[in-house]
Amino acid sequence: MKKITIEGGTPVFGEVHISGAKNSVLPLIAATLLTNGVSLIADSPWLSDVDTMCRVLTHLGAETGFADGELALDTTDLRTVEPPGELVRKMRASFLIMGPLLARTGRARMSLPGGCAIGSRPIDLHLKGFEAMGAQISIEHGFIEARADRLQGARIYLDFPSVGATENIMMAASLADGITLIENAAHEPEIIDLANMLGVMGANIKGAGTNSIRIEGVPTLKPARHSVIPDRIEAGSFLCMAAATGGELILNNVLAEHLQPLLAKLSEMGCAIEVSYDSIHILGPEEITPVDIKTLPYPGFPTDLQAQVMALLTVCKGTATVTETVFENRFMHAEELAKMGADIKIDGSKARINGVSHLEGARVMATDLRAGAAMVIAAQMAQGKTEITGVEHIDRGYENLTEKLRRIGSRIRICEA
Repeated sequence: MKKITIEGGTPVFGEVHISGAKNSVLPLIAATLLTNGVSLIADSPWLSDVDTMCRVLTHLGAETGFADGELALDTTDLRTVEPPGELVRKMRASFLIMGPLLARTGRARMSLPGGCAIGSRPIDLHLKGFEAMGAQISIEHGFIEARADRLQGARIYLDFPSVGATENIMMAASLADGITLIENAAHEPEIIDLANMLGVMGANIKGAGTNSIRIEGVPTLKPARHSVIPDRIEAGSFLCMAAATGGELILNNVLAEHLQPLLAKLSEMGCAIEVSYDSIHILGPEEITPVDIKTLPYPGFPTDLQAQVMALLTVCKGTATVTETVFENRFMHAEELAKMGADIKIDGSKARINGVSHLEGARVMATDLRAGAAMVIAAQMAQGKTEITGVEHIDRGYENLTEKLRRIGSRIRICEA
């Protein structure tokens, strides 16, 4: 087991290159199962979640390789449609292979997926979509099996604009007979990125990024080369760190249009922000003005940045509120921040943050991926040394984090817990 230690109390300065998006590359990897041949995914981050997804595909019979930021995935020969349960239970995104497997082979069998313990993230929307397209679904002894001789186009309304369900159904529909219409679809940039890759593979998709996506199935898809979009959550985490420490950062390889809700709130807090074509320059304020945050599906404020912003607001000059509407169990980091001196009161889905003069270093734990980023931000703000355990969560979504932080002045090191 590893832990991170940070000697805090110093601002961060310099430039950071943002990696490719974790939440985009995972469905892109799954999409290669729709083809027969070698697909290339450029600008891919190498993360523990990416490694897990590649191991899932390798077990199915694919050959995978990673070099110089590019993933190569040869999905010519598949020997099974049942990935190992220990990998599926390790990462919820592994469920994204069900749609491609079902569309290509007519069958998929998986154990129930796992992932961060941040609340209920049911897969029923995925399964309802497959059933609407003619699949027969059975759930027994912790396993889900789907069968269909050939998926049929259908009109599918999602009760909630689930990103995963939108992606899974969109991939399955690309090889279905007829036209599939996904209504109340998710709008996230990662949906558009997946649609763009599927388009290069020969899929016929219109409306990605809107609440209505139309997919006209085609008989076959071909391998493709595609570049991953920048990771907006990694970028947002570094923006919060600059604001929290009163530092100054230039983020390169970033798309500001994907971060508008956060940029607006950081400006309200007193940050000076300049945006160019593919970079953002931020100067943190001397004092942080309190703001109110409410998480919503895209294009609203992202739930994946809620914990990082809460860490930032712990030292605001006044009282701020954070309302979580996406996941019902995503305030576990509040207890860890309290160990560092934060004054946070939780009432259901709302957190009330009374700003304190400073945080103190302490022993804390990363309870999930984004909470881990919040702990790193808090540690950089705090006076004294902070020890963070649960580093494996952070490794799931932040590429070369320690190296990037050292380059901008953080006194960070990794050691055995």
